[in-house]
Amino acid sequence: MNSGAIIGIGIAAIVVLAALVFLTAARKADVRGAGALSKETRRRDDSSAAAETGTSRADVEGAAAIERKSTGLVKASSLPPAPWVPPDPEAIGVSRRQFFNRAMVTLMSVGLGSFGIAVIGFLYPKSGGGFGSKVNVGKLDDIVSGIRSNGGFLYMPEARTWMTEYPKDAVAKAEIAYNGPVLTGMKSGVVALYQKCPHLGCRVPECKSSQWFECPCHGSQYNRVGEKKGGPAPRGMDRWGVEISNGSVIVNTQQVFQGPAIGTNTTGQEAEGPHCIGAGGGKH
Repeated sequence: MNSGAIIGIGIAAIVVLAALVFLTAARKADVRGAGALSKETRRRDDSSAAAETGTSRADVEGAAAIERKSTGLVKASSLPPAPWVPPDPEAIGVSRRQFFNRAMVTLMSVGLGSFGIAVIGFLYPKSGGGFGSKVNVGKLDDIVSGIRSNGGFLYMPEARTWMTEYPKDAVAKAEIAYNGPVLTGMKSGVVALYQKCPHLGCRVPECKSSQWFECPCHGSQYNRVGEKKGGPAPRGMDRWGVEISNGSVIVNTQQVFQGPAIGTNTTGQEAEGPHCIGAGGGKH
């Protein structure tokens, strides 16, 4: 499911929830002011009056109608309309029930609106800067220099990415095993590897002595370009597409590419020294 569908579902859910809260709080069906009598109460009063006087409401109303017909109706004297007097604001003030209803609806609306904005902001893909977007990690020459000066590995926290150097003499093999934006970076001499182990998601550190990546959780091992060498991981380290724009390296963290299949070894690099993590996940 893409991010647009997730955002649409989130907005729809928020709108439905807000409508339910509003309708529940503002419902006025079967609500009466103080002093109003229910139908059942009036029915009991009528029964009590009939029991005391021996006559029912229907009898009383019938007698009144006969009396009006026999005596006729007296026309009321015409009077000039009373002058309009503006109502007293205090007399028509908001009742306690209305105040609490409106306060509850307002607070719930503000809360749902804030929550909705936060959800949309979290789900909406970033247009630039930071993880989840295209991250400019620096000039290509500076990246390569940084990798070499840091013992073969350079971590970019803003992209949650390991940058390593890809040997130019292995590009021909890379063209068989890789394609797309991943291959573009390799042809330029760099690899952008996602920091998470494809086994269970642990952050994979570098091992300066072996010149491999070695996961401390369960002992998965990868060579310097993220191709699997050992452990329980189902594939090599996942990676990002790389673009070179005006000499700058752009790491696209909007789409992750699955790591190469087990057995892929385009560089032929073996461990160059003692391992930092044993096969079972414990340190030597």
